[in-house]
Parts: sequence; C-alpha cells; structure tokens
Amino acid sequence: MALTIRPLTAVDEAAWRRLWTAYLEFYESTVPEEVYQTTFARQLDPAHTERCCFIADLDGRAVGLVHAIWHGHNWRIEDVCYLQDLYADPEVRGKGIGRALIEAVYAEADRRGTPSVYWMTQDFNTTARQLYDRIAHLTPFIKYSR
Repeated sequence: MALTIRPLTAVDEAAWRRLWTAYLEFYESTVPEEVYQTTFARQLDPAHTERCCFIADLDGRAVGLVHAIWHGHNWRIEDVCYLQDLYADPEVRGKGIGRALIEAVYAEADRRGTPSVYWMTQDFNTTARQLYDRIAHLTPFIKYSR
C-alpha cells in the first residue's frame, strides 16, 4: 500500500469532484454546479492563500480529500485553521487515510505558524469520532447556524 498525501492540482478535477460529492452525500447535502466550479477554482487560485486542499492517493488512485480554510481570530494574533471537509472512500477506511489527511493539515498549519486547527462533525459520525478522539481534543461547544 503506497499512500501519498499531496496538494490538489488542476488534473484532479474529476477525482476531487467524485470525492467531494461522496462527502456531501454522506451528510445528505448537495451544492449547485456553480459551487463546484467556484470551489475548485478557488482551491487552485494562488490569490486564495487562505484555502488549501490535499488529496490522498493510494496506489496511484485518489481515495480521499481534505479542505482547510485559514482565518483571523479575535482571541489570537495568529490565524486559525478550520478543517472544513474530510473524506475517505468507504473501502479504504481504517487504513490511516483520514489520519494522514488531518496530519497534512496540521503540518501545513505548523508551516504557516498557525497553532490552532479545529473542525466539526455530526454526533452520529462515530467511526470518524474514534479517530478524532485520538488526535484532537473534543470541545464542549455547540454549533448554531442561521
């Protein structure tokens, strides 16, 4: 098993779209075509340094992705990093793909001098939460949305 974590490139569009669609479907969500196109373009645009996407390749096949967004924070001088989307194909779960993608975001955050990386998941996502409990700290915060 040869696992590689690497930045998204323009040739990844079909694989990225497949992976992100599967992620959205897991959360019973969809986005319009314009959002796919805009999000992919922003991920590649060097002017959007507040974003990054890593792809997990297993034996040369894209099997996972992570999106992260850096933003300012009123309680810190440094930016913080929001790990927004994390997905691994069901057939490769349990092989370290999710951990490797999160660690790639941690490494990028360290490179940028960002001490805080955070994310959310739904309470029913028990498989992923087993990983998260090992590599991060559960906070007591509850999310509200408009």
